[in-house]
Amino acid sequence: MTIDLKTVGLVRSGQTILHGITARLDERRIGVIGLNGSGKSSLARLIAGLMQPTSGSILIDGLDTKADAKALKGRTGFVFQNPLNQIVLPIVADDVAFGLTNRGVPRKEAVKQARAMLDRLGLLSLAERPAHELSGGEVQLVALAAILVMQPGLIVFDEPTTALDLRNARRVAAAIDKLDARAVVVTHDLALARSMDRVLLLHEGRLHFDGDPAEAARRLEALAEVAP
Repeated sequence: MTIDLKTVGLVRSGQTILHGITARLDERRIGVIGLNGSGKSSLARLIAGLMQPTSGSILIDGLDTKADAKALKGRTGFVFQNPLNQIVLPIVADDVAFGLTNRGVPRKEAVKQARAMLDRLGLLSLAERPAHELSGGEVQLVALAAILVMQPGLIVFDEPTTALDLRNARRVAAAIDKLDARAVVVTHDLALARSMDRVLLLHEGRLHFDGDPAEAARRLEALAEVAP
């Protein structure tokens, strides 16, 4: 699944968030990094089709996220920075099955597929647990299971390891690495960024660097040293 960013601009409440971002992304794992306020999360939402650019366009396998939104529905998943925002039902297995039942899959079959996905991620023991009892890392992985069971070709993550301890951050990073789907990962976690195949570094809404993950991380650290 190829992502084409064509002079993508975004203006909100009179403020320019993104300035003419252009890139063709076809690597398996793509990181997006930058200082706070650089436009990372906005770009993630644009790629996922949750927002539309003010100027330019975004194509997913040739389909425009604005003009072809209906055709793209279900082909892209989005994992929020706070995964509790996307937990709909109180019991884990039911929540993971929700997207399938909403699509018309019979509940029994949907729950079966949900449990199989939880098992694949090593989370089957959580299937009957109340979601509000889970740890931060468990909630993040359950949110990922709910996306994966829908079989999207692209998954966009917004700060997936924020507020997680080292153990859970590594669990989430390992799950991302094993995905069959393409992943775009917005992150402040430079260890996670360095594990990507390619990294975009945004600065003040512009594409400051695009390429080698280690070099992108080095340049971000340099920007952080001079930031006010």
